[in-house]
Amino acid sequence: MNQEYIIPNAWSIIEEGWKPSQVKSSESLFSIGNGAMGQRANFEEKYTGETFQGSYVAGVYYPDKTRVGWWKNGYPEYFAKVLNAPNFIGIDVFIDGEELDLATVQEVTDYRLELNMKEGWLERTFTANLSDDKSIKVVARRFMSLDFDELAVINYKVTAVKGDMRISFQPYVDGGITNEDSNWDDAFWEIEDVISDGHQGMVRSRTNKTNFYVTTFMQSELLKNNEHVQYADHFDQNDTVVRHKAACDIAQGESVTLRKYAGYVSSLNHDHLSLQTAAKSVLQKATEVGYEKLLNLQADSWAQIWAMADITIEGDLKAQQGIRFNIFQLNQTYLGKDSRLNIGPKGFTGEKYGGSTYWDTEAYCIPFYMATKDQQVARNLLKYRYEQLDKAVENAGKLGFSSGAALYPMVTMNGEESHNEWEITFEEIHRNGAMVFAIYNYVRYTGDYSYIPEMGLEVMIAIAKFWHQRATYSQRAKKYMILGVTGPNEYENNVNNNWYTNYLAKWCINYAVENINKVKADHKADYDRIIAKTELTDQEIGAWKEVADNMHEPFDTELGVYLQQDGFLDKEIIPVSELPKEQRPINQKWSWDRILRSCYIKQADVLQCFYFFEDHFSKEELRKNFDFYEPLTVHESSLSPCVHSIQAAKLDRMDQAYKFYLRTSRLDLDDYNKEVEEGCHITSMAGTWMSIVEGFGGLQIIDDKPSFTTRLPQEWDSFSFKINFRNQILNVQVAKTGTTITLEGKTPQDVVINGKTITLEPQLVNA
Repeated sequence: MNQEYIIPNAWSIIEEGWKPSQVKSSESLFSIGNGAMGQRANFEEKYTGETFQGSYVAGVYYPDKTRVGWWKNGYPEYFAKVLNAPNFIGIDVFIDGEELDLATVQEVTDYRLELNMKEGWLERTFTANLSDDKSIKVVARRFMSLDFDELAVINYKVTAVKGDMRISFQPYVDGGITNEDSNWDDAFWEIEDVISDGHQGMVRSRTNKTNFYVTTFMQSELLKNNEHVQYADHFDQNDTVVRHKAACDIAQGESVTLRKYAGYVSSLNHDHLSLQTAAKSVLQKATEVGYEKLLNLQADSWAQIWAMADITIEGDLKAQQGIRFNIFQLNQTYLGKDSRLNIGPKGFTGEKYGGSTYWDTEAYCIPFYMATKDQQVARNLLKYRYEQLDKAVENAGKLGFSSGAALYPMVTMNGEESHNEWEITFEEIHRNGAMVFAIYNYVRYTGDYSYIPEMGLEVMIAIAKFWHQRATYSQRAKKYMILGVTGPNEYENNVNNNWYTNYLAKWCINYAVENINKVKADHKADYDRIIAKTELTDQEIGAWKEVADNMHEPFDTELGVYLQQDGFLDKEIIPVSELPKEQRPINQKWSWDRILRSCYIKQADVLQCFYFFEDHFSKEELRKNFDFYEPLTVHESSLSPCVHSIQAAKLDRMDQAYKFYLRTSRLDLDDYNKEVEEGCHITSMAGTWMSIVEGFGGLQIIDDKPSFTTRLPQEWDSFSFKINFRNQILNVQVAKTGTTITLEGKTPQDVVINGKTITLEPQLVNA
């Protein structure tokens, strides 16, 4: 049974009623961030119940030495850990000397947690009965500013519900934190200084090994009945914590509020010797603007995001809540302002998986950012990979590849491979193909070819070199094989000729050759620079083509399907529907040996190829492969339901497409994989957006024109979305009466709507 405690609401994620067993899940679901930093929805006051504390600074990491009992040449020396950063939200609260702790108070009532996605803030309210004659009401609201991305604001209000009382607040910054996910229990941080200056407190920290410097800061103010009151600069501190104290007497019915401005400044953006000055500057700006105006600015900034990114669904509240939650979390994680950053699989919601980027970015996230923001954001994501090309070449060199061949990492922070599972590190090489597909996808969507001669062609050449060297010629079959790989289905390791991998390799080579010729013809100076840098010869290109033209593609003529790998049909083929429920999920109930020998598929593999290259295959081919592979898929990857939803929609199987959409959009809200307390699945949330825009909206780019084949789930009355196509905005509205598209732009745009080509002027057009 999946969790179902999140209350359906169009614009908010809401939990009502105090249940300690839900705390860790809610800490994930109600996480907040602003692209530069983020944190789980931990309580401000002390909580001695089960909790997973987590605050994170984008781009700051620790290379945790890999924990294995043996070693292999080329194996990564470390696993890049997303660092739990010093805690700035802490506010210990005392009522007549008794510390507030929801785990130990007499009773908690009227508990409510709300993440307001429309305006970008988190609010927690509750009444705590401390004794028969003493109770308080707490309203705690906080947000991470989009306008000042080094700043977070907390407004913690206590009202005396029963009895007169003295309320004492102790706001603090705590640098003595650890990661739950640590291989050797290393100290990730060194505390260099603890500072108290008036109502300001700071902890200056440095990461071991990577030498990132971070100053965590705070400044507080006290209000009684909404009027500012002065308090003395009482504080205490030790080697890791700076703590201030503020107290106020209130009568029954009165309230007292601690307002806390806090955040991080880091050596990523400032000279490490001037971090204290930078922190003071942030605090000065924050206090000058003030809480109310900062809150209004937050709402305005989110309104600008939603104006472009929102998807509306009429008639299905849970579906509407699901898509907005996904869009909200994606924007909290990455806003495209800094090309040094990327989209981690857990974002700012947890530590699991480590790294700042996987192939998820190229395969799933770029379409979302490309369509809902300026194309420069997507270009920054491509630039991120180009700037790490030298590291990708190093990664391949460690495995024995030469001549500038590149293997992009499965997991990375700085371009260096940092994943610590051998079957991923050495075998899941299909990630290289996602790098090239992202370039192709960007160019066909934006029309911006300039990226290829400037940066992209170098990436393509390095990857084509890799595929050429990785392929093995079979004298027996007279074909090139790619042996010993893991495809997207990670429930098969060390297989030969994963069809998806082989198909990608062939396509990557052909696409590289195509663009070498185009750049040679149209961008001669860039061509000469690239050829000189890569030392590419016509002879080498000919050898690539030999591999691509003779690539083995496993296929079964009797079934009419591409084989996931050469030996797939040697397995016992038993559909998932015949698996006993008590054995699901198999990744938690079965041994790894049993999983690897089974026919069960973690996520789209053959069908991932059909998603990428939908114009390469007929609808009948899709039907045959979908009917064979989907019944064997356990969907135990967050990336699986969205791809299947899109393909089910293309096959006009709307009941199935809708069920997959609900699963992908509410994967975390309803905790389908029973692991949400570890953090949310951020990168797969982009797949939720795709399942509507590319699935139900049917978006494809055909002959440089956006094409829509729209389908409306029977559960919905209508849905609408916007896409930024080549710097003009298309507003698509799908209802039972038909599809309407509005063009916001300056020049006419040809579009295909349900098979009919129409030239849109900047006005309303019906189809």
